[in-house]
Amino acid sequence: MAPAQFNHEAHLRLAYVYLVENDLTAAQERMRGALLGFLATHGIPPEKFHETLTRAWVLAVRHFMSRSPSLCFSEFSAKSQPLLDSKVMLTHYSSSVLFSPSARASYVEPDLAAIPQ
Repeated sequence: MAPAQFNHEAHLRLAYVYLVENDLTAAQERMRGALLGFLATHGIPPEKFHETLTRAWVLAVRHFMSRSPSLCFSEFSAKSQPLLDSKVMLTHYSSSVLFSPSARASYVEPDLAAIPQ
């Protein structure tokens, strides 16, 4: 997949697939590895990777999966409209925390509202 095609929905789909096949920890590890591999394959600097956003989105997808089981990603996304807003993490994190160098490098807990477990 070309970088221009790997949009927010594609990230959600990947998290969904990893969560269907794995527990949370393994899904987060696989997501991290896949994204870093994608960056390397396309010559994108690894600094583009954002640890907090990656883990937070996997947590959010898992939360919505537990609320409303689905047979496939398209059904899941239709039932999980809030996830389709790529800015929804700003309801959990202030921009200063979310876009900080420390949040990019390692996971930072939300400072506004917890991501439901």
